[in-house]
Amino acid sequence: MTAQPDHSASRPGFTPPMGTLSDLREALGNWGFPGDLRRFEEELDAIDLDDLAAVRELTQAYRHRVLLRYDPQGMAALARSTEDVTDELRRKLADR
Repeated sequence: MTAQPDHSASRPGFTPPMGTLSDLREALGNWGFPGDLRRFEEELDAIDLDDLAAVRELTQAYRHRVLLRYDPQGMAALARSTEDVTDELRRKLADR
């Protein structure tokens, strides 16, 4: 997974606590996408915990997934069809 910027400080409304690995696991189980908690655990098991950059990247990526569930624009973007996105990209490329 690729780490995403953390915009939770500027996010209005409810944001689940995710300051510790325990908090993140609970948030993924309660508010994450289906399968997120299992995939997080598998990816965490596969990395060297002494590699703090890798641990940070992984936790930020999964925190971002929980925050995405609370972002109406993010969820709308996920709901778009492949055809809709393809058409938009074609239009943008044609404009160049």
